[in-house]
Amino acid sequence: MCGRFSLLANAHAIELFFELAELEIQVVPRYNIAPSQPILMIIAGPGADPDERRNLPDRKAMLVRWGLLPSWVKDPRDFPMLINARSETANEKASFRASMRHRRTLVPASGFYEWQREGRSKPQAFWVRPRNGELVAFAGLTDTLLAADGSEIDTGAILTTGANEEFASIHHRMPVVIREPDFERWLDCRSQEPSDVADLLQPVESGFFEAVPVSSLVNKVANTGPEIQERVEPAPVTRDPGKEDGGQMSLFGQG
Repeated sequence: MCGRFSLLANAHAIELFFELAELEIQVVPRYNIAPSQPILMIIAGPGADPDERRNLPDRKAMLVRWGLLPSWVKDPRDFPMLINARSETANEKASFRASMRHRRTLVPASGFYEWQREGRSKPQAFWVRPRNGELVAFAGLTDTLLAADGSEIDTGAILTTGANEEFASIHHRMPVVIREPDFERWLDCRSQEPSDVADLLQPVESGFFEAVPVSSLVNKVANTGPEIQERVEPAPVTRDPGKEDGGQMSLFGQG
């Protein structure tokens, strides 16, 4: 899954990476973005033609609340916060089906955080970032809820997929990464059905990310400075005797 991420790039870098004519939303480095907070999403614009001045695609940036609420929800207080959507089943789920068809987005990020739990008495946090140090685009979905007072609330979720072989030792899920040559196809909800872009919902290749062990400072949403990304020496992984003997020991103590 993806429960925390970071966006450190400035507006100019985001404009260049996503080929935006202009980013009208003010951005500041954010080291510890958490659910329910506003996140930046890139969507296809209303027009079909590129920006003639700079020969750019028609793309727009918007701020949404991280935690998707489908448009049909009557009372948000009775609905869970959908920060992630499983890419394998999103097109089949009522919560995501309309967004998969009509409101696919890109989520600018500098990386994400994940916690390795297996074999540890305390989870080890990792800052997972692109090895090339550049921005990355997660596959996202957005929807707009009409609130009881008549206001509109834009919300969004990040799509996840099964982890690649390299990352699986940390967690079995990871965000879906959309590569730059595929931006246009992913965002094109006019002519591209969910089945047409299903091939993009794959784990990124091994070697794309590097996982940096970091301290437990990232666990607290209130910690928002660069110190949460400083490398630490990870605690050693403890061995599971039940697994070492082929799992036979795991038969004991169950009941």
